[in-house]
Amino acid sequence: MSDVVSLQSPLHSRHEALGAKFSDFGGWSMPLEYSGGGVVAEHTAVRERVGIFDVSHLGKASVTGAGAAAFLDTVLSNALTRIAPGKAQYTLLCAETGGVVDDLIAYLRSDDDVFLVPNAANTPEVVRILKSVAPEGIHVVDQHRDYAVLAVQGPQSAALLDALHLPSDLDYMSFVTAEFGGVEITVCRTGYTGEHGYELVVPWDHAGRVWDDLLTQGAQFGVLPCGLGARDTLRTEMGYPLHGQDLSLDISPVQAKAGWAVGWAKPAFHGREALIAEKESGPSRRMVGLVSLERAIPRQHMAVTSLDGAFLGEVTSGTFSPTRKVGIALALLATSAGLVDGEEVLVDVRGRSARFAVTTPPFIDRSTR
Repeated sequence: MSDVVSLQSPLHSRHEALGAKFSDFGGWSMPLEYSGGGVVAEHTAVRERVGIFDVSHLGKASVTGAGAAAFLDTVLSNALTRIAPGKAQYTLLCAETGGVVDDLIAYLRSDDDVFLVPNAANTPEVVRILKSVAPEGIHVVDQHRDYAVLAVQGPQSAALLDALHLPSDLDYMSFVTAEFGGVEITVCRTGYTGEHGYELVVPWDHAGRVWDDLLTQGAQFGVLPCGLGARDTLRTEMGYPLHGQDLSLDISPVQAKAGWAVGWAKPAFHGREALIAEKESGPSRRMVGLVSLERAIPRQHMAVTSLDGAFLGEVTSGTFSPTRKVGIALALLATSAGLVDGEEVLVDVRGRSARFAVTTPPFIDRSTR
């Protein structure tokens, strides 16, 4: 029996009361799904109405001091100069090899104050790396358990925030601070589902009240609490990468088609030389989407071959799409194969070769965002 004790969200007892099934996510015991209908029902609630997720396992860190944003711009891949205070940005922390230590969201509060949201398991390493290269006067603080993060996602998400008198009229990737019950929270127009949505950064000890009010006020909009199982099917339908599967120390942003999150013209960022070299020479493998042409659900690490049996690569993320009612996958395949959309490949699904068609994600209409 394992001696490892998983960390818990401040909402753990509420999840238990809702009949949640728990699973480990980056060392945290978090809801996988709830007893009210499971992953498909929760996924559908987000696509059609509104769902709320506890994603408090995500990391939080602050980088402050004179020139904090300028410092981060020499480390992280994306160009913080592209955004103004009050905006958030998807970015990467790369190793010098070009692999990805983590992908994260940077909230630019001011030139001297940036809030970071890394992935749960990677937070200590992100903080360690930033501290190791931070100049005097720049302070990097791990705030992992200072804040909870609640995601409100779906077509009715704005109406739900309006019902709570929270700001909803925000541009995508913008954020504001707001008062809720005498407590300051951050409301950001972000999400990982492809739907209109928000993420609320709430002081840890006040997360329960916000969660309760979201459920109470959300009843009129058909809200469901949603676990991380639905979060995974939703993000996969959009082709959004998951670190540790579609991005990693062994999978670069060039290979993962995440080059849009790299400020190629910047004079410095971690991994710059390796990434520029890979971009110029062309990667040996590249991420593609796959859609099942028969009854088959792909899973991570399943082998992908050509129709004549030549090995092409493997699935990095695979699932059943509740929206399309078919199996879908992201796969890292050899660029030398010259695959184009519509071309067929085979995926080894538990010893059976299943036919899949190559496609460019997202797997559903991009306009939903």
